[in-house]
Amino acid sequence: MKLNFTCLLALILIISSPLNLLCLAQQREQKVVVGTNEVQLDVVVKDKKGRPVKDLKPGDFEVFEDGVKQPIESFRLVNRGSAAETVKPAESKTELAPATSVVKKAEPATVTRDIETKVSAIALVYDRLAPEARKRAHDAALSYVGEGAIQESYAGVFVINLGLTTLQNYTNDTALLRRAIDRAGMTASSTFESNGASQSGGTTQKITQATATVSGAGGGAGAAAAGAAAGAAGVDAMFAQMEERSKETFEVLQRDQQGFSTFNGLLAVVNSMKRLPGRKAIIFFSEGLALPPNVRRHFDSVINNANLANVSFYAIDTAGLRAESPEAASRDAINSRVFRRMESSGRPDLSGPMTKNLERNEDILNLNPQNGLMQIAAETGGQFIGDTNNIAPKLKQIDEDLNTYYMLNYAPTNQNYDGKFRNVSVKVNRSGIDVQSRKGYFAVNSTGSSPVLFYEAPALALLNSATPPNAFPLQAACLNFPEAAKPGRTSISVQAPASAFTFLEGKDDKEKKSFTTNFSIVVLVKDQAKQVVGKLSQNYVLAGSMDKVNAVKNQNILFYRETELPPGKYDVEVIAYDTPSTKASLRKTTIEVPDADETLLRLSSVSLINRIEQIKEKLDSPFQLGEVMVYPNLGEPIKKSAQKLGFFFTVYPAKGKVDATKLNLELTGSGKSLANFPLKLTAPDATGRIQFASALPLDSLNPGVYELKITVKDGVTTMTRATSFTLQP
Repeated sequence: MKLNFTCLLALILIISSPLNLLCLAQQREQKVVVGTNEVQLDVVVKDKKGRPVKDLKPGDFEVFEDGVKQPIESFRLVNRGSAAETVKPAESKTELAPATSVVKKAEPATVTRDIETKVSAIALVYDRLAPEARKRAHDAALSYVGEGAIQESYAGVFVINLGLTTLQNYTNDTALLRRAIDRAGMTASSTFESNGASQSGGTTQKITQATATVSGAGGGAGAAAAGAAAGAAGVDAMFAQMEERSKETFEVLQRDQQGFSTFNGLLAVVNSMKRLPGRKAIIFFSEGLALPPNVRRHFDSVINNANLANVSFYAIDTAGLRAESPEAASRDAINSRVFRRMESSGRPDLSGPMTKNLERNEDILNLNPQNGLMQIAAETGGQFIGDTNNIAPKLKQIDEDLNTYYMLNYAPTNQNYDGKFRNVSVKVNRSGIDVQSRKGYFAVNSTGSSPVLFYEAPALALLNSATPPNAFPLQAACLNFPEAAKPGRTSISVQAPASAFTFLEGKDDKEKKSFTTNFSIVVLVKDQAKQVVGKLSQNYVLAGSMDKVNAVKNQNILFYRETELPPGKYDVEVIAYDTPSTKASLRKTTIEVPDADETLLRLSSVSLINRIEQIKEKLDSPFQLGEVMVYPNLGEPIKKSAQKLGFFFTVYPAKGKVDATKLNLELTGSGKSLANFPLKLTAPDATGRIQFASALPLDSLNPGVYELKITVKDGVTTMTRATSFTLQP
């Protein structure tokens, strides 16, 4: 069987363009190195006077994970400036006794110099601060640095506003740090004022006065006046409620936006410190860390990654002494809402579900500015510093915590890494002491140094399933484009039907129905040593009117990311996870990245074309050809009724050898060559590449599996790339 070559050549170059794929941002991830499953805990132990306790032995400690006691594999006292004691419980022949037992004192089996913990890192992070708060933070930080706190440590200065700004990367140069702290003290930032009781007092008072007027009216003319007053009061109440709903909606959106910015910034700082061994600290200057519902899970991601990196938060409430306690402010805000929910007649507002009030009240409690700061400090083994205008003296304890602590290692008895958060607690069998340690982590294998986000954990856990999940259709493809400026440029595309995910029905109010979804796509790129070198992901939370749900379900979800990889072969694991149902699908593919020396001939991956789309703007995409965007086929079978199959690739001629470059196409099926002939290359574009698009006629092909092979050569180098496809009737 032979192809119609005339038809094929006539179709050459009729298709060309790049990928938009829902305009998702192209992201590049840092290299990730796989670690072990051993959990490391840095534990600070102090007496009631705040002095470090240095004479504890392995038998004095007990570690519990989700309430189950864990065997301590190794133990050491890190005391910077002196030798670090390293004790292995098995060598000391001391059994770890329950908390109520008498523990025998074990002597160290070995004493070693702890070189790697001689260097620690401290990040000074400034959240959005008002002028007075910036002044307090500035003075405290200058005092802290000026007292020589960082002589044996490296410190960095960062500012969080709408993004993260590095004012000074990690250094032990005090002069550089002081200049950066001065800049932070002069950096204005966006602030947010809550629509609490203080802002709404006028509205509450107005409604109350209108109610009193109606109640005091008499009969006759008074009754008419009372009726008019009642009507006016009802209108006032209605508009007051509309205004309140508008304020609350804006408040939620703005708090969410600021919350995401803050936690993304903190996550970036935590991840920058991860590779450094030992205990690290973030001194977080903030006027409060609100935890609205939409942001709470991102807060959990920061906690998890800080704990995995042995980073403790020292949260500083720079608001100083408050005229009113945060607890009282939350109580007043809730009381204010109670008054605003009453109409002039004293009847409750029934314009929405009553549970909405309960949810809002819970939200107000979570917005207590000190609650988030206390939580992030307590759950990472740090400390909260607040209710003071003189911060500097309290920062000295950070140095003590970094200089003297115990390092415990244990291998969890529960080896089922299911992605769930595991609670960790440390107990010391001695009275009159305080213990600071991290409170838990997400149980996920092979996360490496890339931060694990809350939505990634359950998906990553399924990668190690004995039976790979396959609950719904999922396609994935990796394509390489060895450009001179980006030699390892690799695109990763994933597609799933929207109908594969769970659509939950909800109600915005009594009349409007709505739907919501929540699913994630996570990609791991592994080298031939099975080490993770890239992690890419996206969490999708979709919502809309229920009358549009079928239209949404009929669409495809497209995930597109780019990364740069060094030459080599890689395994790519893709998992799509549906949060409501916990169902998932896993796909595995491979990609080979050749050496991209621009003095040698190079060839991109061969991509089959699913569809094309006209596009006017110029994008930095390897799939754009002029004003056309190419959407690749990710492995879907080809229907013969399509009549032709488009394909696309890019040739990168060696410098000075454009005319010598030759191109050949071969089609094989059932182990036989069905077509083999040369094609003509066009001239390269301004960047030196030749983008080639054409189409194969399908009329003479029978259903089956085929391979399309492209070969280019220039007398020195020969490159071949191939792709396969399935043809259906």
